[in-house]
Amino acid sequence: MARSTSTGQIGSSLHAPPPPTAIGLIAGGGGLPILIARSLKSQGHPVHGLGLASQYEPELPSLCDTFREVGLLRIGAWGRILGKLGVRHAIMVGKVDKAKLMHDPWRLLKNIPDWRTVKAWYQHLRFDKRSHAVLGFVADELDRCGVRLLDSTGPIPDQMASVGVMTQRQPTPDQWADIEFIWPLLQQTLRLDIGQSIAVRERDVIAVEAVEGTDRMIERTGKLCRMKGWTLCKGARIGHDRRSDVPTVGLNTVKNLAANGGRCLALAAGDVIMLDKAEMIRTAERLGVTIVGVSGDFAAGRRAEVPPAEVATGAV
Repeated sequence: MARSTSTGQIGSSLHAPPPPTAIGLIAGGGGLPILIARSLKSQGHPVHGLGLASQYEPELPSLCDTFREVGLLRIGAWGRILGKLGVRHAIMVGKVDKAKLMHDPWRLLKNIPDWRTVKAWYQHLRFDKRSHAVLGFVADELDRCGVRLLDSTGPIPDQMASVGVMTQRQPTPDQWADIEFIWPLLQQTLRLDIGQSIAVRERDVIAVEAVEGTDRMIERTGKLCRMKGWTLCKGARIGHDRRSDVPTVGLNTVKNLAANGGRCLALAAGDVIMLDKAEMIRTAERLGVTIVGVSGDFAAGRRAEVPPAEVATGAV
């Protein structure tokens, strides 16, 4: 089957159709599926949830019109279930916590792979386990059942990082210099699918995010750099497919950053989700962390000049 759905190009056709169109929500863990469900409901969309076994939050089923727990490795069943409900559009968000998966006594029964998943693993995924390869397979399977996977950021435009300084606290000259130094390097690591974040201080790379994720990378940086004031830069590669694995930060990111000596968080504007954005900015102010949204022009050496008070007020 040609993978026309996995090009990474996001067009208007991948945004949610107008309400009251039913939307399927394939949900892992964390607060993002809950945020998406609430936003879709507030817009008038019926929400039909598929919660990945041992992953989804207990609050999620109550936010959906219908809800069903599904196996993580039974991807072929996802589209069939949504198709029987008459759902033709779906959003896939949320984390997969390997610890929860491994410590569930029923994990073998809940996660027996179906034939479509086994076939995809043998033919494709055993050679390429990167997120866009997995997403291509999931999108193809859903499309085979008449379900189109949508841009996961569509329902929450107000929760995306915005251009300019989002806190009242401004980056120091050294922090601006670190961002300007590291941003081209970050673009290269993103292009190579190495990781979404880099930690920097005094124009020196401290750590690069890999498979461990942002939180553990922040903790690792805190152990490597005992001096406070380092900067965390996070972004998404050009043409990133927003149907899944969109870079995300939240309250825990800011708290973890502050606890480990980080004092500045630079995010790619329009490409990084800020969970509970207003509260995240307030928490950053309280903990002494600056948050700045980096525009595309920044990589070309042109810093976005936005009045800080205007940005902070608009974001909150």
